[in-house]
Amino acid sequence: MFPQFETRRLILRPLELADAEQMQPLFAHWKIVEFMATVVPWPYPEDGSMTYCRDVALPAMARGDEWHWTLRLKTDPGELIGVISLRKRENGNRGFWLGLPWQGQGLMTEAADAVTDYWFNELGFPELRVAKAIANSASRCISEKNGMRVVHMEARDYVGGRFPSEIWAITAEEWRRHRQSLTTNH
Repeated sequence: MFPQFETRRLILRPLELADAEQMQPLFAHWKIVEFMATVVPWPYPEDGSMTYCRDVALPAMARGDEWHWTLRLKTDPGELIGVISLRKRENGNRGFWLGLPWQGQGLMTEAADAVTDYWFNELGFPELRVAKAIANSASRCISEKNGMRVVHMEARDYVGGRFPSEIWAITAEEWRRHRQSLTTNH
């Protein structure tokens, strides 16, 4: 059983096969896939989201290796606006994307806070690591806001090519201190 989360503005609902239909038109944009891992096909096929949900995400959820949630605004819970995921994977424990109309509003930071809490406080992992292209400034900003730090630099392959990349990390204890500092400063 996968939990549903609520943040100030969002509902994070566990991914279902029926979500693929709404995902398809939102995800199939260069600005969204450019800094995704090369496993994402480009041009994105017409059945790309269905194939991903059916053959990759949902089986990984069933195995207990991955956790995927759809993002929905509380003001319109029927409309999927993005996805956030957690994975048991070296240097790739969290990934996300947000439809273009909703970017730049701090929504993904809210979602990332919720699933990072789950990663540490419910799943009990000692560290969260994420890789991202240095050129992906919006994603890097979310890691900064989450209190993460760069622990390694390397070149990585993405849909858009090979880019200098950073591995960001935060331990469970660092996360708890970060969350505590946010509550005492507000």
